[in-house]
Parts: sequence; structure tokens; C-alpha cells
Amino acid sequence: NSVPTDNINRAIKRATEKDAGDFTESTFEAYGHGGASFIINVLSDNANRCTADVRSTVNKNGGKMAESGSVMFMYDLKGKVEVPTVIDEEELMMAAIDADVDDMELTEGEEEGTSIVYTDPKETGAMFEAIKAMGLEEGSKMSLSHVTKAPVECTEEDFEKNMAIIDALEELDDVDSVEHNMSN
Repeated sequence: NSVPTDNINRAIKRATEKDAGDFTESTFEAYGHGGASFIINVLSDNANRCTADVRSTVNKNGGKMAESGSVMFMYDLKGKVEVPTVIDEEELMMAAIDADVDDMELTEGEEEGTSIVYTDPKETGAMFEAIKAMGLEEGSKMSLSHVTKAPVECTEEDFEKNMAIIDALEELDDVDSVEHNMSN
């Protein structure tokens, strides 16, 4: 029942050293129920543990891990700016033009009274600056996101099963985000 002192000291040293935290980013692809697909973004200091956790979570919940690239081609990588208020599209367009942003798409946010602006990944910083210029910086978040090219509408039952997979994955410490192609 006792852990050797050397093991304890090594664990403490690893946790307190700045350089020791060697984190790597990975992306996993999976299939859910009813034609749904998932892109699972992870950040981990232990690739083997992370891979095993993601695989077992997907499999336990009835999903299937996919080969690299078999899901990714159905998504576009886009810059995403989330704003905690509803934005006037014309006002946003003018601010985007002033910030030299060529392409953007304004959509309603997941929560009521919020907005999401999608743009080219290279123009995400400029788009965020345009949002700041409009005075909407507070509470706004900027990130890169995989956006589906082909949304899939699942049955209610499949949707619930897929949400269980997503919830279980998001509970894993290493999982940063899970993106999906379900439209409902």
C-alpha cells in the first residue's frame, strides 16, 4: 500500500518543473449514431493515456473511431468569434471592411441573445479587432473551429445517444472540444 519515496519525489518534480509539462495537441475522428460524425480536439501531456481514454469513451457509448481524414474532409476550418450580444449585420460588415476582412458569416449563437461570426482562419485576428472597434470586446471569445459542410439531421433517439457521447468525451480532462455535424 505504500508508494516508494523515489516515485513520490519524481511525481512532485514533474509537476513543479516548468519545462516538464510537455503538452501535445491531437485530433481524433469518430462516427456516432444516425450518420453523425465528431472531431475531438485534445491537449494532453500523455498521448497513450489520452488515446486510450478517447477510444474507450467513444466505444462504450456506441460510437466508432474513424481513420484519420475520413471525417475531417466533411468540415472546414474557420475562424470563430463568439460575441455575447446580437450584432447588427450592416454595422459588422462596415467594421469588417475597415479591418480588411474579406469574407465573414454572421449567425445566431447557441444561446439566445448571442452571435457567432465565422471567417477565414487567417483573418480571425482582424475580425476580432473589428468586433473590438465596435465596442463589443467584453465577453467576446476568439477561436478556430471545424464547421461541417454537410449537416445531418438525426432522429431524436440518435441525437440523445450522440449527445451522451459528446458529454462523456467533454468530461475527460484531456478533451478540449468536440465538434459535430448534427443540425438538430
